[in-house]
Amino acid sequence: MALPININDLINCRTVESERIEFKEDWNPEIILHTICAFANDINNWGGGYIIVGIKEDNGKPTFPITGLASEKIDSIQKELLSLCHKIKPTYFPVIDHVIFDEKDLLIIWVTGGQNRPYQAPVSLASHSHYAYYIRRFSNTIKAKQENERELIELAANIPFDDRMNQRAEVSDLKLALIQSFLQEIGSKLFEQSIEIPFYQLCDQMRIIDGPQEYLKPRNVGLMFFNDNPEKFFPISRIELVIFKTSPADDEMKEKFFTGPIHHQLRDALSYIKTNIIIESIIKIPNEEKSERYYNYPYEALEEALVNAIYHRSYDIREPVEIRIHPDRIEILSFPGPDRSVSLIDVEKGNIVSRRYRNRRIGEFLKELQLTEGKATGIPKIKKVMKRNGSPEPIFKTDDDRTYFLTVLLIHEKARVEAHDEAQVEAHDSLSETETEILKACNIRGNLSSTDIATMFGHISISGNLKKSLANLMKLHYLEFTLPDKPKSKNQKYRITETGKKYILNNKVNSLGIEHG
Repeated sequence: MALPININDLINCRTVESERIEFKEDWNPEIILHTICAFANDINNWGGGYIIVGIKEDNGKPTFPITGLASEKIDSIQKELLSLCHKIKPTYFPVIDHVIFDEKDLLIIWVTGGQNRPYQAPVSLASHSHYAYYIRRFSNTIKAKQENERELIELAANIPFDDRMNQRAEVSDLKLALIQSFLQEIGSKLFEQSIEIPFYQLCDQMRIIDGPQEYLKPRNVGLMFFNDNPEKFFPISRIELVIFKTSPADDEMKEKFFTGPIHHQLRDALSYIKTNIIIESIIKIPNEEKSERYYNYPYEALEEALVNAIYHRSYDIREPVEIRIHPDRIEILSFPGPDRSVSLIDVEKGNIVSRRYRNRRIGEFLKELQLTEGKATGIPKIKKVMKRNGSPEPIFKTDDDRTYFLTVLLIHEKARVEAHDEAQVEAHDSLSETETEILKACNIRGNLSSTDIATMFGHISISGNLKKSLANLMKLHYLEFTLPDKPKSKNQKYRITETGKKYILNNKVNSLGIEHG
């Protein structure tokens, strides 16, 4: 039975963290049984793990050249393992694959987080042995202590949402073409078998279906990755991107929705951002060969922030992942926030080190696609990349109830100045005649009230057109209030700013309002 994972990447710990891999030089039934039990209990919601038999380990890493197993022992080991799994309470059966690697025989035991945890295994394979719970702590299998046992029992009815059976869907809702595309991309040998074996068997080997033979149903993670329209089952499970030209208070904005399988929408959103938002600047340093390079936003930081949002959001909450692009920052919002074990102070500092994942299977698939490391390294990486680019510190926010998580990436200071200057040039070209007249009047006559400005144009009060013109001049920072803290005061007036005066000077507008050639 083939595994939906690239064997070379697995053995070299490239797509699965070492804590989730146990290397065994030879077959040791008692120790391996305990590790199967520990991975099945999945106390940290990592997604289980892998036991690789036939490779010696050194501090959790494989040693080369590998020894392998005697080929004549493979069948007997698999039969013995099947018998051993009946000793686990409740019964649990992992996926077993016999592979040839570097011309050596290996057995790979894939243990996913169990649906019926907590599991117990006999402490000893001697007769009448008592049973115990086993868990993983870092790279080790240990017997659970009393407080761990309570924690396991609390988790018993708490199967992560992405790993649950979906009663409203059918196995036929999983699309073979999407599954094959995924398997081919990650280099799984299961891709070659996907044409020959029955479809339900393929889905079973990938652990994306569940239930007895007569009532097979897809798991949520299967529908999220291998259905063309996951929103049919998980409403509003999409990415929404909004670009504000100035601010959310204005009507001028651009919206774009990214839908489909979650890894497709993730990649589509990142591709759009990379093409349309990311800008690299190169500044030549006088009398030096090298140039200064920086980005308005480093792509790696944006990628990490968006992948984190997709990975850690809750798919049973009907809210999209939102990307809000402002002139001076990008905000990525997802629901809900981090676990309550992480304090608000730690959130603000970016010290989010919780290793209990909300979506253990989503993380597993994203890691296979090399879209995430899944080691709680996302936020530290964002901070590191922003610092390397010379960007301001990223901002992380949530509320007391952990209802949301917000990542704010601020634009590079030099890029902010460039964007502001470009906006001013664009504004100069599009300043209306009414706006120009108001600006000139404030420059010549000094501070003017709204009534003064209305009288200039022969009106008794400010018209809609004049309100719009004043709002635009304020937005461009050409005008400002004389009483900024009291915007509705009857004594409020408008005055020209230094930026407004520069506009008049740069556009050669004299005190009579005549433009010189």
